[in-house]
Amino acid sequence: MVKQFANNPNKKWVKTLQVGYNASGAAAAALKGDVVIIVDVIDMSTTAEAVLDAGAVLVLGAAPDDVIPPVAVNPEKMGYLAGCMALQHKTDLIVIAEPRWETEEERKKRIQSALAGINRSGVKLTHILPNIGGEVSKLAEFKDKVVLIVSDTGGVAFDAAYIHGAPEVLTATVSRTRAKKGLAPAEAAVKRAIEAANQHRTGITFVAATSNSLEDILAAEYLARKVIETGFLNR
Repeated sequence: MVKQFANNPNKKWVKTLQVGYNASGAAAAALKGDVVIIVDVIDMSTTAEAVLDAGAVLVLGAAPDDVIPPVAVNPEKMGYLAGCMALQHKTDLIVIAEPRWETEEERKKRIQSALAGINRSGVKLTHILPNIGGEVSKLAEFKDKVVLIVSDTGGVAFDAAYIHGAPEVLTATVSRTRAKKGLAPAEAAVKRAIEAANQHRTGITFVAATSNSLEDILAAEYLARKVIETGFLNR
């Protein structure tokens, strides 16, 4: 990872805020040393918000096998990491994947690399659920579980950010969940982003998971404006 202070002789923490796009933008932000916040409103980051609301202790993302982005990803490593984190928390792992309206067997076919990593970790995998956004919390008990979301855009961007060395990768949405309405999802995301940036003494990059999705672009830009309104850049 490129260090934030590499070209700064005073080693002063310079707060920055950016909006990026696609897995390539996630990788670039990670190499810069930023905390990376993945915005995939339909559905990965909304699914993530819903399972966090339901008590999940950690959410990670990974790329499916048949999506080849222009930057490196490593879903096997992400699966292994998710399994190891579940073991560390003394809990089980839940996988959420696509296609959302097909069978579990169809979802398994697209995530063999992530499953190989999970199996190598030795963790207990309890479910492979569909990536359906805010309603996913109705499908299983998420309290104290670790969740890995394998998805075409948000999962790929998350994977790229982590593999390229981001100090922390999080998710954000502006969409409502069963527990959050109105501005609450965005406010929670901004709070997480600032807390992570303060902890790691880095900048923040919100990444629209795909530049082909207007909702992701508008949401990422909106969240960046909300960070500005907190005064983060002025402190």
